[in-house]
Amino acid sequence: MAAAPPPPPCYVYSAEYVARCDALCKVPQRASMVHSLIKAYSLLDHMRIVQPKVASMEEMAAFHTDAYLQHLQKVSEEGDDDDPESVEYGLGYDCPTSEGIFDYAAAVGGATITAAQCLVDGKCQVAINWQGGWHHAKKDEASGFCYLNDAVLGILQLRRKFERVLYVDLDLHHGDGVEDAFSFTSKVMTVSLHKFSPGFFPGTGDVTDVGLGKGRYYSVNVPLQDGIQDERYYQICETVLKEVYAAFSPEAVVLQLGADTIAGDPMCSFNLTPEGIGKCLRYVLQWQRPTLVLGGDRGLPSCQHGPVLDLLDCSHSRENVILRDPGS
Repeated sequence: MAAAPPPPPCYVYSAEYVARCDALCKVPQRASMVHSLIKAYSLLDHMRIVQPKVASMEEMAAFHTDAYLQHLQKVSEEGDDDDPESVEYGLGYDCPTSEGIFDYAAAVGGATITAAQCLVDGKCQVAINWQGGWHHAKKDEASGFCYLNDAVLGILQLRRKFERVLYVDLDLHHGDGVEDAFSFTSKVMTVSLHKFSPGFFPGTGDVTDVGLGKGRYYSVNVPLQDGIQDERYYQICETVLKEVYAAFSPEAVVLQLGADTIAGDPMCSFNLTPEGIGKCLRYVLQWQRPTLVLGGDRGLPSCQHGPVLDLLDCSHSRENVILRDPGS
């Protein structure tokens, strides 16, 4: 008897959630553009839409400090971008404060927690929050456009059921906030492929950064230089992940798919295509472990369509199929 097909991916979405994410000044209207492409390609027919919850203060405090959350809530309510205390919390140029920014952070954090809970409850094998993946935020500090580290909150939610969780970060930038959060534990392994060069944000993620204490050798960093293309990137990704999987044997996976590695992105660093990223995605999915998929903290809307379409097609079919932009 043939094995039953896996349940469809859970896609965390609501009109209110997308509208909230659209208002983020650094990436305006990106959320609605991504969802419009997903809808236009009829990919909603292959997914189960799940309404996101909003994270409570208690849920966000599972990682972030009370002082940071209370300050973020205060400046959000007041719309104050000049509070002198904001500097110590990383709020300013890269992370400007504006009215409603706390509600945005709570919405993204809640959406990732919702997606993780779908995996905990066994409702799906792949859960997607494409507006998540804000991997730079620290427990008491905003950083690199990231006000709340939803990836960490998602991992903590998965750890309620799964003993070992693997975090794989394919964003152009080092996943420093997630690595820092779990640098002392052997229960979460972090793997980051990223650009690493003098003066490039966030300046961390050297190959010698391997974790601390009980977490030593549970942080894996793969620093890369400009210009890398699909074939070499996938070769490195597969080689590293094969060893990681064999050594760590994860029970669940969190995958951050930043689009700023794509050729044509304003960062002008890596030269990947959606097909290259899709190949890395397929490699992770063939493990058939509960997988939480998150977007990235950068990348403009014009760079997002490829990863979105490839991601969702691979997630529901697990076949070697690439959906291409009709204009390509």
